[in-house]
Amino acid sequence: MERHAAERHAPVSRWGCTNVIDNGLLVQMLIGALLGVSVYLPLAAGQLSLATPAFYAVGGTLAALLSTRWAALGAGADGSFPLPSFLLELLLAGALAGLLALLVGRLVLRLQGIYLAIATIALVEIVRVAILNLPFTGGAIGIFAIPQPFATASGYLVPALALLALAGWGCQRLEGMPLGRAMAAIRDDELAARCMGIDTTATRLSAFVLSAVLAGSTGALAAHFLNTWNARQGSFDASITTLAFVILGGSRSWLGPVVGGLLLTALPELLRPVGDVRLVLFGLVILLGPVFFPRGLITPGLLERIGGRRQEAPR
Repeated sequence: MERHAAERHAPVSRWGCTNVIDNGLLVQMLIGALLGVSVYLPLAAGQLSLATPAFYAVGGTLAALLSTRWAALGAGADGSFPLPSFLLELLLAGALAGLLALLVGRLVLRLQGIYLAIATIALVEIVRVAILNLPFTGGAIGIFAIPQPFATASGYLVPALALLALAGWGCQRLEGMPLGRAMAAIRDDELAARCMGIDTTATRLSAFVLSAVLAGSTGALAAHFLNTWNARQGSFDASITTLAFVILGGSRSWLGPVVGGLLLTALPELLRPVGDVRLVLFGLVILLGPVFFPRGLITPGLLERIGGRRQEAPR
């Protein structure tokens, strides 16, 4: 089994990585936060989906193939890559992942609870094996020398932050929209939601597709950042890691997965000076986090207290 996602996502020597929080690690943290939000969206509709790594792998593979095999996107001889082509890949990767989720979701979303989790884990493995065996994806070695739209790792901070801000804004707006209210109703009591006339199947499918679109676009960004891509990027242990982002951060608000993704992605690198013991410490954090924070670090009560203080501050 592979190690934590922060290690698997560690960039190649082009960017390097230090023992402190540098720009490369910041980008990894933002990618972790984006994947956490992707897991959160189905949970907001009461469905335990672990399919995020599958859509992440699909988006990254598409970006790697387009940028290395399709000259029309305009990759330069020095490995540079036009920013418009990079943005186009983000859109195409999200669209492809969303289309796959739309097709698969009509089948797997008939299941609930642990059965849905198992079905989505199977989807992750199907995608991983497919990418591993397709003749044009590089097999176990993968695709290397993915052209870079930015000269340094710090250049990826802007698109990563923009994508996370867009995801957060979308989640915040979703809470006040009919779709978001329907998702909350299904999460609280699906039977009652059906009795109220809510189309639970369409609502759950919408949440599943939105999750896939975000994961696919994140995969495209990560493929360029890492400079290499292979089937290991979307695997079973990635499903568990991304779920841990939500469990530690909290599943009742989109801010929870963001905090969980940032912390759990940075923690292994921050603990690197202690050597191999860092893996034990990291495991203890995941183990003890739900014990001391059963509802996650970010809870509705905490957000209400923060909001109340902000309203009282002008006085």
